[in-house]
Order: sequence, then C-alpha cells, then structure tokens
Amino acid sequence: MPILTVILSTAPDAAVSFSVAATLSRLTEEILHKDPQLTAIAISHIDPMHWFIGGASLAAQKKTSFFLDIRITDETNTAAEKAHYIDAVFREIEALLGQLHHASYVHVHDVRAAAYGFGGLTQQHRAVAARLHSPVPV
Repeated sequence: MPILTVILSTAPDAAVSFSVAATLSRLTEEILHKDPQLTAIAISHIDPMHWFIGGASLAAQKKTSFFLDIRITDETNTAAEKAHYIDAVFREIEALLGQLHHASYVHVHDVRAAAYGFGGLTQQHRAVAARLHSPVPV
C-alpha cells in the first residue's frame, strides 16, 4: 500500500506520466512486493528552467531529473531490496526520460505501521487483524 510522489523535470505530458506510473508500479510490485491494486502514484512536472542542480538549471545542462518519494510500512523490505529498487528506478526512469543528471533522487520512507494506513485503518491494525484470523502454529 505504498504511495509514491514523483516530480519530473519535464513539461506536463500524459503519455510520459502514464509510462512513469506504469514503470514504478511494476518495479514496486516486482522488487518491493507491494500490491499494485493498493499502490498510489502522484506525478508532478516542473519546467527544467526551474530545476537547479549545482547552480545551473537542467535546461542549461541539457539533462533531466526526477525525485521519487515512496512510503512503505517499516520492516516490510530488506536493505538489499531497497537498494535494488533505487538502482532499478534510476535506470528505468533514465530510459524513459533521457539522460538523467546523476543528482536524481529516490527516498524510501520506512513508516511505522501505527502511523501509516489507508481506508481509515493503520497498517498495524491490519497486521494484528490478519494474525488473529490466521491459524495458530502448533
């Protein structure tokens, strides 16, 4: 049930947004094992004239960039899975947008289950309820 907030240094384009969302949804399912039916993705676009790295705009540098902020429930993924995810996101977004500036970021937030949820229920509540309804090991 992650939520992904994405900022792209491109002009608004529905086709680009769709491709980025589809790519991120797939990677989030394959690498982080998150249910795509519960994965929310919000995408914003910023003109590269208004995105600066090292004091120069991306437009002047003739590069693109992105920032992905993803929230997942704490302790549901290993450090290796998160590292693999960050690498795969960078490579696949670069394939979609063109030459990325190396200062393109992915931030994986490990959020406490008691402080995170959807549909009015915390992830902690869902985990406890699932344990109560599963068979008790002998």
